[in-house]
Amino acid sequence: MAKPYFRFVPNFNYTSRQKGSNSTDYTQVKNLFKRGKIREDIFGNISFFTKYSIIGDERPDNIAYKFYDDSSLDWIILLANNIINVQSEWPLSQQNFENFLYEKYSDIETINAVHHYESKEVTTSSGSVIFKKGITIPNNYTISFYDSDLETEVTTTNIAVPVTNLEYETKIQEDKRNIFILKPRYLNIIFNDLDDFMPYEKGSTQYVSRTLKNGYKTKIYE
Repeated sequence: MAKPYFRFVPNFNYTSRQKGSNSTDYTQVKNLFKRGKIREDIFGNISFFTKYSIIGDERPDNIAYKFYDDSSLDWIILLANNIINVQSEWPLSQQNFENFLYEKYSDIETINAVHHYESKEVTTSSGSVIFKKGITIPNNYTISFYDSDLETEVTTTNIAVPVTNLEYETKIQEDKRNIFILKPRYLNIIFNDLDDFMPYEKGSTQYVSRTLKNGYKTKIYE
C-alpha cells in the first residue's frame, strides 16, 4: 500500500477567500506548517541507513522506487537527508547544471577562470604530514618547518593548486550526490511515528479532530 507524505499531514480550516464568503466560511487545506521528521535516535544512528551515491539525473522518486519499490516514498529519501528544498539541495541534472553555469558565470572563459587555490599535501622527508591537502590558501603561500630527519629548516613553495569555477561548482554537485537511504525494514517505524506525531491533540479551542483544526479567523475585505 502506497504511503504518500500528505496522507500523514493533518488539515486545517482556512478562512475562505472566495468572493461572497464571510468569516464563518472555511476552505479545508493541508497544514504545511506541520512537518514530519525522523526521530533523533534513528536519524543519528548510521546503522539504520545505507550510503548511496545518486546516479546521473536520478530524482528522489526514482531512488524510492529502486529501494522501496514505491516512488511515492520519495519523501522518505528527503527526510532521511534533511532536505527541505529539492531545487537547491538536490544535485542538478546535467542540462540544468550547464544552464546554471552560464547564468552565473556568463561565458566559457569565466567558467574556467580560477575560483580559489587549494594546498597540496606537505610532508617531512619521513612522510609525516605537515600541511593537509585541500585547504584554501593564497596563490603565493609558503610553509617553513624544521625537518628533524634532515636536521635542517625546509621552506616549501608552489603548493597552491588552482581550482576553477567549473571544478568548484562540480564538487558542490558531487557532494550533494552522497546521501543516506533508510533501510526498508525500518519504514514501518517511520510510518507509525508519523501516525503518532502528526495528528492534533486536544486542548486547543481550534481543535476539531485529530486530523482537523480551525485556523485563526481573519477579516475579509470586500
